[in-house]
Amino acid sequence: MRQMTMLALWLLAVSLGTVAWLSPSASAYNDFYKVFKKKYVGDESTPEQKKLAAAIKKVKKCNVCHDPRKIDGKVSKKNHNVYGKALAELLDKKDKKDIEKITKALETVEKLKAPNSDKTYGEKLAEGELPVIVEK
Repeated sequence: MRQMTMLALWLLAVSLGTVAWLSPSASAYNDFYKVFKKKYVGDESTPEQKKLAAAIKKVKKCNVCHDPRKIDGKVSKKNHNVYGKALAELLDKKDKKDIEKITKALETVEKLKAPNSDKTYGEKLAEGELPVIVEK
């Protein structure tokens, strides 16, 4: 009986390890977010940086670029909001370690006018606002 329990636990551990290994990684997006956070949130020393950090925490960091709503019946990391789409035109997953390219893309996109606003993405971020309204 003890051997069967040990075998079952071993099989469970191997199964979970295999699932974790085969699951797609979101590290590319975490790497992109780290550069975004360093550039716009910084050390949260200004009221605007604190305001932006709080706004990001409220909507979850992924939703700065991704649309959290179901599209075609499902939530997918491939669903970007308009800010994320602008960045996705300039960046690819293979760019995840290229801090200079990510920074340049952020600077390019911050010059674009945000939809339904008279401000650019950069102006919104500098004022502590999310680049887009996150709808759930």
